[in-house]
Amino acid sequence: MEIDTNTPQSTTEFMDEDPVNTFANSGSTEAQRREQDDLFAVALLIDELRHDDAQYRLNAIKNLTVIAQALGPERTRNELLPFLQECIDDEDEVLLVLAEELGNLAEYLGGHEYTYLLLVPLENIAAVEENSVREKAVASLCRLATILPSNDIATYFLPLLKRLSLGVWFTSRTSAVGLYAAVYSRVSPIVQAELRNMFSQLVRDDSPMVRRSAAKALKSFAVELSKEDLLGGGLELLQLLAQDSQDSVRLLAAEDIVAFGKIFDEDENQNLLLPIFHALAQDKSWRVRYMVASEYVLIAQAFGPSIVKEHFTESFLNFLSDPEGEVRTAAAGRITGYAQLIDKQVVIGRLLPCVKNLVADENQHSRAALAKEVSGLALIVGQEPTMEYLLPTFLQQLTDDFPDVRLNIISSLDEINKAIGVERLSQALLPAIHELSEDKQWRIRLAIIEHIPLLAKQFGPQFFEEKLLDLCMGWLRDKVFSIREAATANLQRLTHVFGAAWAQEAIIPKIQKMAVDDNYLHRMIVIFALTIMAEALPIDTVRDSVMPTVIEMSNDPIPNIRFNVAKSLETMIPLFKQNKATATLVSSLARPTLEKLSGDTDGDVRFFANRALETI
Repeated sequence: MEIDTNTPQSTTEFMDEDPVNTFANSGSTEAQRREQDDLFAVALLIDELRHDDAQYRLNAIKNLTVIAQALGPERTRNELLPFLQECIDDEDEVLLVLAEELGNLAEYLGGHEYTYLLLVPLENIAAVEENSVREKAVASLCRLATILPSNDIATYFLPLLKRLSLGVWFTSRTSAVGLYAAVYSRVSPIVQAELRNMFSQLVRDDSPMVRRSAAKALKSFAVELSKEDLLGGGLELLQLLAQDSQDSVRLLAAEDIVAFGKIFDEDENQNLLLPIFHALAQDKSWRVRYMVASEYVLIAQAFGPSIVKEHFTESFLNFLSDPEGEVRTAAAGRITGYAQLIDKQVVIGRLLPCVKNLVADENQHSRAALAKEVSGLALIVGQEPTMEYLLPTFLQQLTDDFPDVRLNIISSLDEINKAIGVERLSQALLPAIHELSEDKQWRIRLAIIEHIPLLAKQFGPQFFEEKLLDLCMGWLRDKVFSIREAATANLQRLTHVFGAAWAQEAIIPKIQKMAVDDNYLHRMIVIFALTIMAEALPIDTVRDSVMPTVIEMSNDPIPNIRFNVAKSLETMIPLFKQNKATATLVSSLARPTLEKLSGDTDGDVRFFANRALETI
């Protein structure tokens, strides 16, 4: 940023602030010191705007509002904005942030009457090649359109919109279509007619990229139009986009149908939109069918129940048996949502047979999507149809080769239990749980650990202890630390589920046996487990069962064990202080152990011991 291009100036001179002194005056107040520090920080940011390193420029751009606040409204308008205009040729990552921050500068210009000054740099950014940058610029322009004074809309924003709409390069035209909805309601009816005509030209643009952007913007623009205008030119635009030669354009028409359907009444939907919907649902491109399947529930809700019952089920069944796996996956993920919109008998008679076929689908992602949804069907159809149709499905999915399928079924166990009772599934469920718990991918093992408390609620303490407790304890010895860490948190959650008495009898003795394990990692996890469980246990249990084990481990030969003992005591000391009956344990047990560790030969042990002593 320059004031006088012929005379080099330092940053502080450029800011026209008083030169920063060295606080020789001992009477300077703390407030003055903070103010000078702020000036230094702003001066540094201004320097970074010109830095050769993009990362420095990026940091400065992220703090534009700080710079603007320091410069004041007049200097922001006269100096900062012209300088930012020169930054338009910067790298894309810088422009991306600049496009967003320019939209936040309006309140620092001295009033909304100066907001128009931000339009020029944003217009230039809206025409760059990178799509993500253009989208940020359009978002900022839309935000500014809501606060611009009405006179400035006509004087500055509409000419900008026309320039972008008529731009030579497709990039400016793709940005233009996103601005019509933001400004349409703020102009006169005569100008609105002109805007509709301009938007219509962009829908017919020679560039597929422009038509695609127009299809994406049509749903927002349609909301601003009157119903008369929608039935006139708006519907024609939707038809053009739905019949476009490019499937990347046609697929976006599926989203536009939702917006139109919500505005039209039921007769208009059936007579005008239903033919468009059927054409898209039967499109030769799988990408278009995929988009329709993805939006199916929203489209159905927009059309209304009577049209859905009469015209939608056949298309949905076709999607469930589509030749393309991606389309089947999208449809499978909407089964429960669509089933809620149709009669129960139609679900049982027509959807459930398709579900049976999907269970053995060759596409593993289709099977995984179905596994996530099928439990919702159980709640819709009730117990008897679930037992007849869905129970075999659950059992088959629990033995699926793809771990995500088994995991999705187990994660929805609560809903399955509401429908038929988990006891009926336990015979097939346990093998699936054990298989998942030993999966080669540690993230799969981690996911099953997170579902163990849910299983515990369903099985009850006795069954869980017999069938799954050893599995939970085995995770404490896993080779992956994230699994061992999650296993300790799992024990705490199990304590909440079954109660402290159960934990003291079933879990703590097993943990204490690991305290003498040959592997120091296993001994360390003992400290982690006891520490996190202490928060869920009664204080007398902590005193009698947890503390003795932790203190005994302060004599471990491994320094990592000893300093984790110090960290554990630091965590438990506040628990003891909360109860008068156990407050004496701090001085009788915790302090002597920490004082001993504070003299340890290892520096880390001494550090954590001293830090824990500070909490006493």
